[in-house]
Amino acid sequence: MAFKTRITEMLGIEHPIVQGGMQSVGTAQMASAVSNAGGLGIITALTQPSPQALRDEIEKCRSMTDKPFGVNLTVFPTINSPDYNAYADAVVESGIKILETAGTPAVREIWARVKPHGVVILHKCTAVRHALSAEKAGCDIISIDGFECAGHPGEDDIPGLILIPAAADKVKIPMLASGGFGDGRGLVAALSLGAEGINMGTRFCATKEAPIHDNVKQAYVENDERGSFLIFRNFKNTARVGRSAVSEEVVRRLAQPDAQFSDVQELVAGTAGRELLQTGDLSKGVFWAGMIQGLIHDIPTCQELIDRIISEAEAILDQRLAGFRT
Repeated sequence: MAFKTRITEMLGIEHPIVQGGMQSVGTAQMASAVSNAGGLGIITALTQPSPQALRDEIEKCRSMTDKPFGVNLTVFPTINSPDYNAYADAVVESGIKILETAGTPAVREIWARVKPHGVVILHKCTAVRHALSAEKAGCDIISIDGFECAGHPGEDDIPGLILIPAAADKVKIPMLASGGFGDGRGLVAALSLGAEGINMGTRFCATKEAPIHDNVKQAYVENDERGSFLIFRNFKNTARVGRSAVSEEVVRRLAQPDAQFSDVQELVAGTAGRELLQTGDLSKGVFWAGMIQGLIHDIPTCQELIDRIISEAEAILDQRLAGFRT
């Protein structure tokens, strides 16, 4: 059985399951595996070193799947910004019709650039007020990201159990629930809370097709629900990363009085994180990870994972919940 929602209809996918835009992980290999399994795969634009490299990666993905897939473009607060407009143009010129965005308010310039070309905008928000603002600005789908998520959960610390229905009460466009999702129980919960699908990042990292070292995948399996740290709270740029000796050291340094970003810069640098993912040497940097690690117990293929989620969700609806009715 397939779940039909506004998300599946709008994106043209079989199952209401979307792969998060994961820096250094969202490649053609990853996106095509998720799309072939019936979800929506996402290529991360800034994983590619140039707009032309993004064009090439999109074409590579097309050679690996005939199913819909999208591109993520996140606008970071950074000193040396990439040419976001050039990346956006590459998306449009490559015929991509689904763009996931996140980041600073400057992302609206990207929306204005791609919307006239019929591109569906899927935007990540960590607060109801941000979701309403994005809806008003013309976004098509909201990915509402709870406190449990990997990456940047915002500064409000609202978990999904509250954030999702709070957003559903006010947002009229379709919503994906993000942060803490990885099995059929989560999918049914998300649908019950008012979302019309789920967005998964950490769970897709722990799959056979994820282009990261097996040591990192095993860390996701071994960490439990306590296996993450929040860092950068000092700088109002909170981020959730996996528990490791390096992230423990980052937390220790940032707990010191008058701690500065420069105190941990070499530990959290993007180049260090990429080396960690490629080599499996967990001493090289930090890796993104959400609380869903507590529910990750194996490393399946994307097809096996999505099939399992759907069958679990069906069983919950048809057996467990039906059994409670009198």
